[in-house]
Parts: sequence; structure tokens; C-alpha cells
Amino acid sequence: MEYARATHGFGPLYDSESRILILGSFPSIKSREQAFFYGHPQNRFWKVLARVYGEEELGSIEEKSAFAHRHHIALYDSIEACDIKGSSDSTIKNVEPADLSPIIAAGQIGRIFTNGKRSAEMFEKYQTTEIPMICLPSTSPANAAWSLDRLIEAWKIILDY
Repeated sequence: MEYARATHGFGPLYDSESRILILGSFPSIKSREQAFFYGHPQNRFWKVLARVYGEEELGSIEEKSAFAHRHHIALYDSIEACDIKGSSDSTIKNVEPADLSPIIAAGQIGRIFTNGKRSAEMFEKYQTTEIPMICLPSTSPANAAWSLDRLIEAWKIILDY
């Protein structure tokens, strides 16, 4: 597979009530096709969040959006555009960082969580904000070392914010 220049393709999800911001690294091919976050069926993000908040599994984009708003969660990614092979974070290069200022200005963001190490690396390299960041284990299927139950336990920290 060859490198291709890819752009994010869809905007952030947030509102004036958003209190936490969860950042991925860059949307997968499936997510870009759906124009929504964590669209790959094997990504455990939505399953983890539903379990953390004690809710039923989420299906449609509308249900996922409503869930995020209900729990004051803003979503975006650390990278706006990059060269990438497929959906592999490990191949990301020539990064154009995301502009997080509209999300931060509009909401009440008190904490930023990154979904995985690559997002944390990109956040630390390109973003400047006084808002503390916590790196959580990736919900990607590539992070097979983390079981669903372990992910849920680690992600429960978001309930404190």
C-alpha cells in the first residue's frame, strides 16, 4: 500500500456544554467514508463509552451524537491532514495539526483525553493549551493487548470530569 495525502473530511462534534474533549489521532478510512468518528466496526470506542456510562450499545450516528452531547463530550482528532498508508497510525507523516481553538472557545472543556499514544504524541507536538491532557489506551482493534474489560476500566477516568 502506498502513501496517500488524506484530509479529515468532517468537522468536530461539540457544543457549548462540552466539558471534555476526546481526541483520536486521524480518522480511519471507514470513519472518513461515514463522515463520523470511530466508524470501523471493530473499533471499540463506542462500546467502551456506552459501558463506561452504563448505557445500551449505540448504533446510528444520530444515537452516537446524542450520546456525546448528553454526556458533554466533544470529539475530534489531533490531525487535520497527513500522508498515511491505509488507516495505520504508525505510517502517519507530513502532519497538518487540527485547529482545536473553536472547540475550546465554544465549550467548557476542562480536560482533554487522547485515544491512544499516537494522538497524545501529536497533541503534545502541535497543540498549545493550558488544559490538561490524559492519554488513554487506544480503542483501536490494533491495540489487541487491551481487552474490552481493561479498556472500560481505564476509560472510567472520564467520569471524574
